Amino acid sequence: MDELSPVFPIAVAAELAGMHPQTLRQYDRLGLVVPRRTAGQSRRYSMRDVVQLREIARMSAEGLNLEGIRRILELENQVSSLSARVRELEAALADEMLARPGRRVFAAGESGDVVSLRAGTRAKKSNQVVVWRPWSARD
Repeated sequence: MDELSPVFPIAVAAELAGMHPQTLRQYDRLGLVVPRRTAGQSRRYSMRDVVQLREIARMSAEGLNLEGIRRILELENQVSSLSARVRELEAALADEMLARPGRRVFAAGESGDVVSLRAGTRAKKSNQVVVWRPWSARD
């Protein structure tokens, strides 16, 4: 069993969180903690849900209203999701660098585009000379 397994019925989750079951139903309606549902539509809470319920109780005791708590939880979930994505991308980059050493060198092209280079090479630079004269000098 992991922390995301929905195993606790509402009465057990309420007792573990130190709340009344009706409070959990209200939080579900507000979207603060959304438990999974069984085939018979009864709520099943995970250990993560219980921890989140305790966190809601703590923030509420500190004077935050439910909308503020909802927004904080939403942002915390977004941070967790983005952190997981960063870890995923870092792992993919590390795998790519191990699979193709020396092939990931980049430079800026003349028009500002990204140019891929082999390791140890330089981007070609333009050595053209442009002469400019003001209009008054041509008369």
